[in-house]
Amino acid sequence: MPGFDMVAAAQAAPTDAAQKIADHFASVRTMTGEFVQFGPRGEQTGGKFFIERPGKIRFDYDGASRFQVVSDGQSVVLDNRKMNTVDLYPLSKTPLKLLLDERIDLSGNKVRSVKEEDDLTTIQLADKSVFGNSTITMMFDPKSYELRQWTIKDAQGKDTTVMIFNVKQGVKFDQDLFKIDYKRNLDVNKKKNNR
Repeated sequence: MPGFDMVAAAQAAPTDAAQKIADHFASVRTMTGEFVQFGPRGEQTGGKFFIERPGKIRFDYDGASRFQVVSDGQSVVLDNRKMNTVDLYPLSKTPLKLLLDERIDLSGNKVRSVKEEDDLTTIQLADKSVFGNSTITMMFDPKSYELRQWTIKDAQGKDTTVMIFNVKQGVKFDQDLFKIDYKRNLDVNKKKNNR
């Protein structure tokens, strides 16, 4: 039904508020703070995060796992030192790319939904051609336009939510913060494959 497509497109079209949020978010180049992450099985972890857009992010998880997620702008690595596993993905193939892009792209068919409430504006983005059924849902404060949390739904439909707080913006970072140890990735995965 050709008419239905137009209605669906109109519903997902970015509102003025969503565009203002996207523009504000694009102006924030760096941020750091603390996070709490809720995994698909209800597991809860936390730690510190660092973002430098475009493309760079680092999560240092609290506790004995010494787990880290780092993106250097090209790749994303999930490094679990306790389990001695390293998983490497191209950033362009993960929904994190939509969060870390130069700007939130509200054009085309990436916007799944925009929901405006008094205390939260929710923008859900997807790019089926790149991420399949994965989505990222970002929640912003409608008054300050600050990012509050995001949820990534993976291709299996499992949600991981990250809430951020004590956020500082406009921070200068040492670029080593976003460096991926590609040699460690090769060494760990070579050992794993030789077993």
